[in-house]
Amino acid sequence: MRTVSCAIIVGTCGRLLLQQRDDIPGIIHPGLIGLFGGHREAGEAPEECLQRELEEEIGQRFPRERLEPLLSLRATFGTPDASYDMSLFVVRNVALDTLRVMEGQPLIAERAALPSLYARMTPATAFAVRQFVMNEVRPADARRQAEGAQQQ
Repeated sequence: MRTVSCAIIVGTCGRLLLQQRDDIPGIIHPGLIGLFGGHREAGEAPEECLQRELEEEIGQRFPRERLEPLLSLRATFGTPDASYDMSLFVVRNVALDTLRVMEGQPLIAERAALPSLYARMTPATAFAVRQFVMNEVRPADARRQAEGAQQQ
């Protein structure tokens, strides 16, 4: 089981920063879209892991109070070697143009484009991003969506 901490990074513009993973042999999910974050070291708290991983991967260490917990889960996505104990956080209002992506390539996505990207995401990333999107729907937004569906 992989014990990981990951982040959905939301720019000041509202777009999400995702990671287009390198397409090289030996890495898990080569070429797919993933989240920034990684494996926890022994004795490391989820927030400490995420702070360290984000500093390594995007050159930014966010204070703990900026790490907004979204969910924690244990799940298997597909095969037994894809079992995770995942802590997922949201980091908001990030100046995306100040980050240096050092692993993979940056992929900046509008929220409206996310559904078209799900098939290209790692299974854990697709699940996490869907949860984020569902969590972001405000009651007024849900009411407008329902009214729009009734009019069609």
